[in-house]
Amino acid sequence: MVNVTYDASNDLVAYADGAPVVYNLGDIAWVLASMALVWLMIPGVGLFYSGLLRRKNALSMIFLSVAGIAVGSFQWFFWGFSLAFSETANVFIGDLKHFALMNVLEQPSVGSSRIPSIVFCIYQCMFAIITVVLAVGGFAERSRIGPVMVFMFIWLTIVYCPIACWTWNPNGWTAKMGGLDFAGGTPVHISSGTAAFAISLYLGKRRGYGTERLAYKPHNTAFVVLGTVFLWFGWFGFNGGSALSANLRAVQACIVTNLAASVGGITWMLWDYRLERKWSAVGFCSGAISGLVGITPASGFVGAPAAVAIGFLTATGCNFATKIKFLVRVDDTLDVFASHAVGGFIGCVCTGLFTQASVAGFDGSTSIPGGWFDHNWVQLGKQIADGLSGFGWSFVVTTIILWVMHFIPFLRLRCDEESEIVGIDDSMLGEWAYDYVDADPELKPHSRADYVPGDETARGRSPAPKDQTETAVEPTQSAEGSQSSGEPEKTV
Repeated sequence: MVNVTYDASNDLVAYADGAPVVYNLGDIAWVLASMALVWLMIPGVGLFYSGLLRRKNALSMIFLSVAGIAVGSFQWFFWGFSLAFSETANVFIGDLKHFALMNVLEQPSVGSSRIPSIVFCIYQCMFAIITVVLAVGGFAERSRIGPVMVFMFIWLTIVYCPIACWTWNPNGWTAKMGGLDFAGGTPVHISSGTAAFAISLYLGKRRGYGTERLAYKPHNTAFVVLGTVFLWFGWFGFNGGSALSANLRAVQACIVTNLAASVGGITWMLWDYRLERKWSAVGFCSGAISGLVGITPASGFVGAPAAVAIGFLTATGCNFATKIKFLVRVDDTLDVFASHAVGGFIGCVCTGLFTQASVAGFDGSTSIPGGWFDHNWVQLGKQIADGLSGFGWSFVVTTIILWVMHFIPFLRLRCDEESEIVGIDDSMLGEWAYDYVDADPELKPHSRADYVPGDETARGRSPAPKDQTETAVEPTQSAEGSQSSGEPEKTV
């Protein structure tokens, strides 16, 4: 029987090592509600990614987002929580003290003494899941589904868990150094964005890269907007819930979260308007998410004026960072690196600049020296070190995982050319996001049972005339800054 009771004020009283520990039911309720909000963000990522892709790949990213919930939940139960948050962790990673959630119930959590370990565990589980789902955006349109799910489990174990441990576990080296990351600038955004870049580099370019075939618009802008709505709504639990208590600091985190997203959306949209003289919904959504990414590490440390600056700086930086993939010729289909890795790093730097000791103290217990504008000059260096460590670890270890899987035949991640032409939905899932007859001329010969790849004369079909062949052009960008998302535009 669980050794708990309730006191006169109806607070939960547990007995850890014989000593009574009081947990606040209001704090438990807020963290559980925040957990549900973060869960909703995960299919929101899938919808956002899906809307930016072509129709023939629309279902695959929605599927991977919900499959990520299952894979991530099992990994967190199996050993993920223990590796990240065991009380006996070293400066780098935890041990298996809580393997299979052993002794994770009424004991005090490492995150807050006001909630039990089991509540902290399920809340942090959502962070692990959404991080790996963000990262798999790098697999869009050209990967096998089964190996991607294996990759999720491995990546969470040896990339995410160490970064989460050294950032948020009191024993971690960043935590001991005094690095500040309220809700996941490095563990969530820098790690996932950098992993997506490593994935894109490993997979290589999609078929038709550099031609008009990939110069297309988002196939479903409504999905992009709906995904943004889910993400924005859930982010109140992502940032506000990271206070781990229903207090003024949580309220402040929600206020700056909403403000940074609003400024970010307007900023990105205006940057795009100067080029196309159109008010882009995709551009607004991209900017809002950039603002949310940038405010994440700072949300429990900054006031409203700083949130305006962070929203503007992050949206501007991420907008221009979408050009990086063209400079280095890496086919980052969904611009995950630009939006999350770059945005997360800008957020880390801004945390070092704008952190206020007074805001951190809104919870009544946190005492820190503040940031650059509080004359704590060294904080900026700590934030840069934190961000760069996330870049380096995620890129190197993700690359190693990808190449080890590459030499295991049944775990090789890149799909074959035929599957890429037909689409991941049909070739890997056997299902589609929409019941439609595709108008893409490239797919028509693949719908015949007797079609032989490369044989254009099958059943009387003549080879394509020379004037209909693909012509190499510089890919045009959508408002997202991506060359992915939708069907090829008709040309005259």
